Amino acid sequence: MNSDFRPDCPSSSSRRTFLRTSTGAAAGIGAASFVPALAAKKKAAPDSPETLVKTFHDSLSDEQRKMICFPFDHKLRLKVDNNWQITKAKVKSFTKDQQAMIKSIFMGIHSEEYAEKVFDQVEWDSGIEGFEGGSSVAVFGKPGTGKFEFVLSGRHCTRRCDGDSVEGAAFGGPIFYGHAGKSFNEGPKHEENAYWYQAVTANEVYQMLDGKQRKVALLGKSRGERGNKTIELTGKKTGLEGIRAGDLSADQKDHLMKVVGDLLAPFRKQDSQEALKYIKAGGVDNLHLAFYRDENIGKDEVWDVWQLEGPNMISYFRGKPHVHAWLHVRKPA
Repeated sequence: MNSDFRPDCPSSSSRRTFLRTSTGAAAGIGAASFVPALAAKKKAAPDSPETLVKTFHDSLSDEQRKMICFPFDHKLRLKVDNNWQITKAKVKSFTKDQQAMIKSIFMGIHSEEYAEKVFDQVEWDSGIEGFEGGSSVAVFGKPGTGKFEFVLSGRHCTRRCDGDSVEGAAFGGPIFYGHAGKSFNEGPKHEENAYWYQAVTANEVYQMLDGKQRKVALLGKSRGERGNKTIELTGKKTGLEGIRAGDLSADQKDHLMKVVGDLLAPFRKQDSQEALKYIKAGGVDNLHLAFYRDENIGKDEVWDVWQLEGPNMISYFRGKPHVHAWLHVRKPA
């Protein structure tokens, strides 16, 4: 067994259907081509994930409902973590038609460019049982009659589909994604990691900083992961960790927005548009970018752990020993 095995994020090497992604390929999906228009959302299409959530909910037996259905305001709905099962009902326990709906919901809340790569990542990290055996689901509220939210969780995965039921919350609330690429303890280049491209773009911003700016941006050790506390929002516009975007030059700030684009690129357009709208509403100048030198794999000064935080958003990227990424974006208060 790996000496760095952790109960919260065990290694899974028995299922290795090779990922259709790599650092280089994923980087092409980043913000350089990600320029979302802030258009109003349209009513859910007939085959939208929200419609599928209702169809899935309507198909449930009484026994299944007892296992996965909860009131909308249940405290479990907004839980987020790096490796957890929201219910005991794993995807494989449902009928084949229901399993197909669950997968379609999952695929539908990701961008067309990235959905297959994200699914492969979940398959890889779920071990021998794959997506069906490593993921579990829950439904809060009653789809089609009011507020509702579908949540899927597992290793390196917390995703939501809410049809805008959670007012002012991008993605329906805090989400989590991650990946252990070739191994639990990844090397400095994070080969075959589905999300390392985001850190590559962030480190490009660091390389653009001058000496004084780097002293502000580069800190010792990060605060670490603490479940829901990892994504708590402070509402602060100043005094956050790292360098404030308002203190960057125009070209540095433009590249910082490419980091934002990379963070949003895996998700479907309407969700990424909403998140970007809220981030801009909170003030791009109020974003703070921080890197952590004491958690640097290979001592190569390509910073594996970093975060982007503003008054109404936080992205905490922990790339050691492999990638854990936490994301929470809300409408400004």
